[in-house]
Amino acid sequence: MKTIQNSKPIKSFALAMVAALTFSSCSNDDNPAPPVNEEELITTVTAVYTPVGGGTAITLQYKDLDGEGANAPVITVSGNFEKNKTYNGVITFKNELANPAEDITPEIIAEGTEHQVFYQTTGTLNAFSYGMATSNFDSNGKPIGLQSVFTTTGAATGTLTITLKHGPNKAANNVASGDITNAGGSTDAQVSFTLTVL
Repeated sequence: MKTIQNSKPIKSFALAMVAALTFSSCSNDDNPAPPVNEEELITTVTAVYTPVGGGTAITLQYKDLDGEGANAPVITVSGNFEKNKTYNGVITFKNELANPAEDITPEIIAEGTEHQVFYQTTGTLNAFSYGMATSNFDSNGKPIGLQSVFTTTGAATGTLTITLKHGPNKAANNVASGDITNAGGSTDAQVSFTLTVL
């Protein structure tokens, strides 16, 4: 009889432990999954180039308000660049499907070590370079690239492709000087404009 009496508390304890383990393994409320930093939707890219010494600013804009919908994006260039001028450019990225519209540019600056804008030209266009203001560089001294410089010489035509990369390898060969070839990372936005210098 003693053996049976002693086995009841042991069985009860064992059942209580199994139940406790079962309840604790099914409940994850105390350890929620870490938040995911989702990529922002970019509908609008605007670059404004202002000539040094005065003149007419040129605005390049790409707007795709239906995202991946059937409507083609609206791409505009407000005018031609002038020969023998230097233009300082500033680019912004927005999500205009949000209400109110969301300027994503401050987030790109805040996460500067994880972003870089690249400027690639074709045809007879001169190369674009990065502006040298401190605000155009991340905390490691590598370019974010929201400010660029375009110096024209003679008449030219071609395409400017602007690419915003997320997670590029900024230490890779020539990436800090604006060469996208070895950058890697993912593409947050890529837009192209046909430019003319007269």
